[in-house]
Amino acid sequence: MPENFRTEEFKVEGEKILGKIKELIHEGNIRKVIIKDKDGKTLMEIPMTFSVVGVLIAPQLAAIGAIAALLTEATIVVEKAE
Repeated sequence: MPENFRTEEFKVEGEKILGKIKELIHEGNIRKVIIKDKDGKTLMEIPMTFSVVGVLIAPQLAAIGAIAALLTEATIVVEKAE
């Protein structure tokens, strides 16, 4: 049986990207996080499987922090399981 999911988009300022992603991960039910620049170009796509959440997410968060430093605004697209 295929899993149902929905997507949500959040427009955030560059320095708030990391905080918003941490908040979304804490809420749970996330399948994937996609970060896009203001032109809609995908910069990073992170699958959020159970094995990734926790200790293994630290390198991705460091990479997100580096990307956030370069952006003035971005869109975070989140796929959530229903």
